[in-house]
Amino acid sequence: MRTALRHVVISFSLCVAVAACGIFDSVLVDVTYDHYAERRVERLPVFLAMPFNSLVNLGYIIMGMYWLLREESGKSAYIKDVFALMAIAYGPMQWVRLATLNRLVAVLDQWVTLPIFAWVPVWCRFITHGWHGRYTLTVVLCSLTSYALALLHDHGFEAALACHVAFAAIRGFELQRMHGDAASLRYLILALLSCCGFVVLKLLDLPLSRFLVFRYFTGHFWSKVCDILQFHYSFCFLTRLTRIAQKTNDQRD
Repeated sequence: MRTALRHVVISFSLCVAVAACGIFDSVLVDVTYDHYAERRVERLPVFLAMPFNSLVNLGYIIMGMYWLLREESGKSAYIKDVFALMAIAYGPMQWVRLATLNRLVAVLDQWVTLPIFAWVPVWCRFITHGWHGRYTLTVVLCSLTSYALALLHDHGFEAALACHVAFAAIRGFELQRMHGDAASLRYLILALLSCCGFVVLKLLDLPLSRFLVFRYFTGHFWSKVCDILQFHYSFCFLTRLTRIAQKTNDQRD
């Protein structure tokens, strides 16, 4: 866990340092409350300015801690811990973004989403071929540099994210075909459905607010619930297949 924590902290600090240099100052990000369907409550403190969209970020921390404390052995523990620490860090960062509407935090919120998705293919590769540090470093660096697409086009980030989601899904199906069972297939489908909910509900946040059922618990709120579930079911899928692959290898030995 200490190694995973050190690597996540160092990587995040480098991202903060690069973003603080102003390289991404021209990237299109939302820094007003008008972008969200949930109305700001002026009488509440700034960290609860949009109470539901703010408090839902606790879900990332709770879910991440749950998986961080789950025991794994060997290198699989490191891979699991990195993913869990990413989730734990992601929640507070989104919370700070809502509270401050700071441009730097908004850029980081977008940027770190990419290596989170990229970690899924890294884990898949570990299950099928074992640990390869060079492959991991290559995938993470390519993921981080792909955010440069946001400098080339207003929707560059969305294009990069779509590629990351597609890559993760393809690797997930390949892994399922090689080592999966009925339970892992269920987890994979639930993770993909949660991902679709995350994307669709976030995009429809404002239009859905016309309906009473989305007046307070808005599309953005439910998209975050789906994102947390996406994390959770990805953990379920990958940890199960890690154990299946390890059991298969033990039997061969």
